[in-house]
Amino acid sequence: MSKRQRIVSVILLLLVGCLMIQACDKKEETKSVAPAPVAQAPAPTTQPAQPTPAPPAVAPPPAAAPAPQAAPAKSALATAEGESPGARVEVQELKRVSGGTVMLRFVMINDADNRLSFGHNFVQPGISGDYANIAGVHLLDPVGKKKYLVIRDTQNNCDCSKGLKDLDAKSRVNLWARFPAPPDNVEKIAVVIPHFTPMDDVPLSR
Repeated sequence: MSKRQRIVSVILLLLVGCLMIQACDKKEETKSVAPAPVAQAPAPTTQPAQPTPAPPAVAPPPAAAPAPQAAPAKSALATAEGESPGARVEVQELKRVSGGTVMLRFVMINDADNRLSFGHNFVQPGISGDYANIAGVHLLDPVGKKKYLVIRDTQNNCDCSKGLKDLDAKSRVNLWARFPAPPDNVEKIAVVIPHFTPMDDVPLSR
């Protein structure tokens, strides 16, 4: 090989070496320029809103127990005004009882300012020894046209209220009398008390 050829071969080798060095440098630059992947931050998770707890229900105060009511007064079967102002009677019971008799219970009321005297005012006329009793009270059946007098014992004492004291002003007294029972078909009868208006059609219960 001539000297000229050797020089050309050296120059070619140098050119090839330079080209290879440049190629390597470009690869390094490409690697260094490539951006590193950016890590994505996780999106914040939205917590659902917690419902506000409702205030505890307040229990209503216990209802007060109703006050006990007084038992209604028993209504009278019949009433009558007396001859004296302020006097009246109320029939509470007229009932058939054992022994074929009828029991009469009534209240005598004195709303006057003076006493109401029993004495001979309510006794059965014509009976000796009657005093301060109500033997003059009787039942009257207008349909059967029969009068029922107070029952008496073997000593002629009435089976009724007796030994009565005068009734004070603004006061009352419970009285009773027993009579023979009318026939079973009699359901209403008149009650007659001396010095008071007769009370007709009073129910006769059993």
